[in-house]
Amino acid sequence: MDAAPKTRLRILHTESSTGWGGQEIRILTESRGLLDRGHEVTLLTPVNAEIYSAAQRMGIPVVGRPIGRKNLFCLASLAGWMVRHGGEFDVVNTHSSTDSWLAAVVCAGMPGAPPVVRTRHVSTAVNRGAATRWLYLRGTRHIVTAGEVLRLQLARDNGYPLEHMTSVRTGIDLRRFRPLGRQEARGRLALDDQPTLGIVATLRDWKGHDFLLEAFGALRDRFPAWRLLVVGDGPRRAHLESRVAAMGLQACVRFVGNQDNIPEWLSALDIFVLPSYGEEGVPQAIMQAMACGLPVVTTPVGAIPEAVVEAKTGLMVEPKSARALAEALARLMGDAELRRVMGLAGLAHAQANFGIESMLDQMEGVFRRYGRTA
Repeated sequence: MDAAPKTRLRILHTESSTGWGGQEIRILTESRGLLDRGHEVTLLTPVNAEIYSAAQRMGIPVVGRPIGRKNLFCLASLAGWMVRHGGEFDVVNTHSSTDSWLAAVVCAGMPGAPPVVRTRHVSTAVNRGAATRWLYLRGTRHIVTAGEVLRLQLARDNGYPLEHMTSVRTGIDLRRFRPLGRQEARGRLALDDQPTLGIVATLRDWKGHDFLLEAFGALRDRFPAWRLLVVGDGPRRAHLESRVAAMGLQACVRFVGNQDNIPEWLSALDIFVLPSYGEEGVPQAIMQAMACGLPVVTTPVGAIPEAVVEAKTGLMVEPKSARALAEALARLMGDAELRRVMGLAGLAHAQANFGIESMLDQMEGVFRRYGRTA
């Protein structure tokens, strides 16, 4: 008879990225959820990473190590730490390219090292070189993708066996992300009560903010009462603010930076928009917006079509097309009843499909199956 699996999992997450976005939020959400289920979870990341301080605030055990570069110093740093502590874990869950390489090399050369599971969050193409193939198929025990489209893409483009990969869509806390009432939310945020569309995303080029500004500017004369809220921060903020000034949109476009109370900002909107054109799994902001009862305008990149039901919970447009984006936005901006119907459909879809418990169940299953838990 096979031995029963251990009740408690001992999980080490590694993240080399120092930035902030949906990937980091998923790591923290998953870690906090598994801690609450009684598992042991530790995060290993550079001290200067955004996720380091965020983990501390959330009560997630975090260790600062210099693992931000693919070089001998970072490799030696991780190897030294793993020699001392690697035996304490059942599985290493890596996330970005750098920490995945470092962990795979260290664990491959370390007797008794825990298996490596790689979570692949984005749809960026993976090169077909022999070294990368080793990383994904030999250096990594199993691959988790943040959407089924990403799993199928790796099988089609790189020839990775489907059985070597599992799709686990990111889950969100539906107790936190829920409709709060538009006027109530605007009151809490000291916002004027006027029709509002908004985006919640790190200010990176491929999130499509430039196309959104162009589309919104084209609609300004037709919908003069509407405003645009830009929630999030990032490397392109100065560029985007300069563009708003050049377009004369300062009175109706507001940048509010990173915010902790995202449910309130989403509930203050009438329409959520995310015109991404690359590197997406299933964006958490889209799921969060739908859970707050908003219609969504977005693009069919990455695994977004796994979340948004076209013409039912939102509208999808051609990437990098300000004209197509403006047409979709105008359709919703000019039809309050359509916004209401799509918002309700999105809310129902989110409540049925986006809960965090499904993600935690599936990740537990992956870690038990591919970690050393027998």
